[in-house]
Amino acid sequence: MENFYNILGVAPNASTDEIKKRYRSLAMRFHPDRNSDAGADVRFNAIQQAYEVLADARRRAEYDQKFNDRIVLDADAEAYELWRSLFKFNGVELQHDEQ
Repeated sequence: MENFYNILGVAPNASTDEIKKRYRSLAMRFHPDRNSDAGADVRFNAIQQAYEVLADARRRAEYDQKFNDRIVLDADAEAYELWRSLFKFNGVELQHDEQ
C-alpha cells in the first residue's frame, strides 16, 4: 500500500490546508505539460491520487484506518522509505547501502 502522506511529503496530522498547499506545489512541479522528465506523468498521477484521498475527510479517515491496521513486515525498510521520500522531496537522493 502506497503511503499517500509520503507521496505528498506531509505528516499524518497535516491540516487540509497544508495538504492542499503541498499538492498545488507538487502538481505544478510534476504536471506533464510543465515537466518533460521521464516518469513525471507517473509521479503527477500518484500526487493527484494522494490528494484526492487526503483532501476528503471521509476518504482520509478510511485510508488512515486501513493504513494503521496493516501488518508491517519490515519496520526498518518502512522507516528508510519514509526518510528517503522526505529527502527526495527536498531534492536530495539517498543511496541505499547493501548490507
